[in-house]
Amino acid sequence: MANCKETIRELDAFLDDELPADVRDHIHQHLGECVDCHQAFDFQAELKLAIRRKCSTDELPDGLLGRIEMCFDADFDGDGVIGPVDGR
Repeated sequence: MANCKETIRELDAFLDDELPADVRDHIHQHLGECVDCHQAFDFQAELKLAIRRKCSTDELPDGLLGRIEMCFDADFDGDGVIGPVDGR
């Protein structure tokens, strides 16, 4: 059974659907029973939506995606290059 501490700790993963089904079910049940945790859930969900709405049209600063790719050693933009294309 999920408690308040576990529920609050896992809210981000819960909202992003990154938890195993059994943990997700326990947290879902707890949110239905606990007003305080449900309010925290509502706030977190609204915050994520507001950030997504406000930032979805913003362009990344030059070179940022390349630097992120280098940190993760992955080609996120599919250009076949890990890191900045122009060497910055």
